[in-house]
Amino acid sequence: MADEQGGPEMVSFRELARRLVADRVVESISHQRVSQLAREDPAFPPVVPVGRSKAVDYRLALPYFRDRIVRPGWRTDLKGAPPAAE
Repeated sequence: MADEQGGPEMVSFRELARRLVADRVVESISHQRVSQLAREDPAFPPVVPVGRSKAVDYRLALPYFRDRIVRPGWRTDLKGAPPAAE
């Protein structure tokens, strides 16, 4: 991790996903999921475009992913259609 006094530690979404798994912050995550969270979650850390890619400061992303509550969806491939709401 970068020195606390230094600047941001910018990483691509692909590198962010790799590091989160390597640092055991999450069990698994794809760069596509990181991109989706960046688009849909207003609490996601600021994203900086770098050419055709996007980057985020790892020091800001790390607490975001550590504190994030994961709520998996219904597995229709395993369980079929979800029960109807009454």
